[in-house]
Amino acid sequence: MTIGEIAKETGLPESTLRYYERKGLIRVARDRAGRRAYPESDIEWVRFIRRLKETGMPLRDIRRYADLRYTGDATMGERLDMLLFHREYVLEQQNKWAEYLQNLDDKINFYRQSIENKKK
Repeated sequence: MTIGEIAKETGLPESTLRYYERKGLIRVARDRAGRRAYPESDIEWVRFIRRLKETGMPLRDIRRYADLRYTGDATMGERLDMLLFHREYVLEQQNKWAEYLQNLDDKINFYRQSIENKKK
């Protein structure tokens, strides 16, 4: 796949894919003309990188995970540990945001009740 094709499939701009490559998150082979040649399997890998970023995994950790992934199956245990650790972080964030949402809902209800009481 070309960079344009994988950009279309993943919804990421080509510049982001090039950035991921520079940072060592993806390793891209080149064809005889020097053009990037992405395997089909990179679609899901790029989507996974995006999910890790969106859930707050630091770039250095994603790079470490990528290095382990490219090393092969012998690193599956270490990758599992990384994902379990990150899962705990995501759960902590989820709980924090649930608390923030509850506080926001409480304030909204306060204003609604105050406005309704003034109408009476």
